[in-house]
Amino acid sequence: MFKIMFVCHGNICRSPMAEFVFKDIVKRQGRESDFLIKSSATSNEEIGSPVHYGTVRKLSQYGISCAGKRAVRLTREDYDKYDLFVCMDSYNLVNILKIFGADSAGKIHLMLEYVDSNRDVADPWYTGDFDKTYDDIKSGCEALYKFLCQQVLK
Repeated sequence: MFKIMFVCHGNICRSPMAEFVFKDIVKRQGRESDFLIKSSATSNEEIGSPVHYGTVRKLSQYGISCAGKRAVRLTREDYDKYDLFVCMDSYNLVNILKIFGADSAGKIHLMLEYVDSNRDVADPWYTGDFDKTYDDIKSGCEALYKFLCQQVLK
């Protein structure tokens, strides 16, 4: 089983959106048993909070539920529990390295690396544009799934 953790600042907008979009992709491909998919925050600000209503609304447009999801914080111990950490932006990447101390196994990556972009995933917390965030995450998750199926889970 391949274990993925999606990471953003508060775990209420982008990382839960990525978690549930990726779960939906995996489910539609009949590969649920091949993956463990979670999301977390690098900060303590939103711990225990539900998913942002904008993310809930956007996901529901595609028949994707994130019911019951609450923000959790990434821990140092997570490094050994997961195979891949997918950060939504470069700021998250800096913070995740502060939590882990290092990335000796090369497990930490940016979401849009998988679509050959050095751009960060649009942050709807500041823009209010959940459409753009969804587009970034959807394309990133599809490319990540393809990459994993071709390179890791052959």
